[in-house]
Amino acid sequence: MSAVEAPGLRTPAAASAYRVRAVARRHWLVLRRSPHRIFDVLVWPVVDTLLYGSIGLFAAKAAGGGAEAGAADLGTGPTFAVFLLSGTVLWHLVHQTQISLATGFLEETWSRNVIGLLTTPLRGWEYLAGVGLFALVRTALSTLAVAALAFGAYAFDVTSLGLGLIPVAALLLLCGWAVALAVVGLVLRYGSGAEALVWGGLSVVMPLSGVFYPVSTLPAPLRPVAEALPTTHVFAAGRALAGGGPTPWHELAVATLGTFALLVLALFFLGRMVAAFRRRGLVTRYS
Repeated sequence: MSAVEAPGLRTPAAASAYRVRAVARRHWLVLRRSPHRIFDVLVWPVVDTLLYGSIGLFAAKAAGGGAEAGAADLGTGPTFAVFLLSGTVLWHLVHQTQISLATGFLEETWSRNVIGLLTTPLRGWEYLAGVGLFALVRTALSTLAVAALAFGAYAFDVTSLGLGLIPVAALLLLCGWAVALAVVGLVLRYGSGAEALVWGGLSVVMPLSGVFYPVSTLPAPLRPVAEALPTTHVFAAGRALAGGGPTPWHELAVATLGTFALLVLALFFLGRMVAAFRRRGLVTRYS
C-alpha cells in the first residue's frame, strides 16, 4: 500500500489545505486573545463612515444655505471651507501632541531601554515631564508647518481666531496628553500588540468630536456620546471663533471640566498599569 493510500494520511492537496487553515486559525486565535487588534478590522471602517458621511451631510446643508446646519455654525459655503481649514489645524495640534508623547515612550521599548530607566533614580513624573517637554517642541514645529501651509496655500490665518485660540490650544494639548497616557498604560499592560492604538486611538473620537462639522450632523444615537467628550466642546469653541463669533466661554468651561476629568482618569489608569507592569514582571518584554 502506498503512502497516499494509507489510512489516516492526507493527499498532498489536502495536506496543503490543512496547513493553510492552520495558519489562518493561528491568526484568528491571536485576534481573539488580543481585542485591541480588532481596531483595524472594525473600528476604522466605522470611523471613516461617520467622518466622511457627516462631512458630506454638512457640506450639503451648507450648499443649501445652512438652514439645518446649526444656528451657531452659519452653514454657508465659505464658512464650511473655514471650518475645514481651522479643524484641520486644530486637529493636527491634538493629534500630534498625542503621537509625540506616546512615541516618546515607545522609543524606550524599541531600544530595549525600559529596564535601564527602572534602575535609575528617575521618578515617573520626571520622565513624563521630560518626554512631554520634547513632545511640546515637536508639536509646535509640526503645527506651525501646517498653519503656514494653510496660510500660504489657502490664505487661512489661524491667528484670526483671536485670543480665544489660546485656551482652545491649551485644552487640546491636555486632551492629547491624556489620551497618550492611557495608550502608554495599554502598551505597558498588553505589550507591542497595543502599539496600533498610538496612531489610531485618538482617531476613534475624531468623528464624534465635530472637528469639521457640528455634532448635529451625526446620527441621533451618537449625539449624547459626542456631547460627553471634552474635545467636542473644544472644537465647537474653535468653530465659533472661526465663524467670527465672540469667545464661547460656556463651551470652554464645559471643555475645561471634561478635560481635567479625562486627565485625572488617564493618570489613575496609567498608575494602575504601571503597578501591574511591575508586579507581573512584564519588563522582560523589553529586555
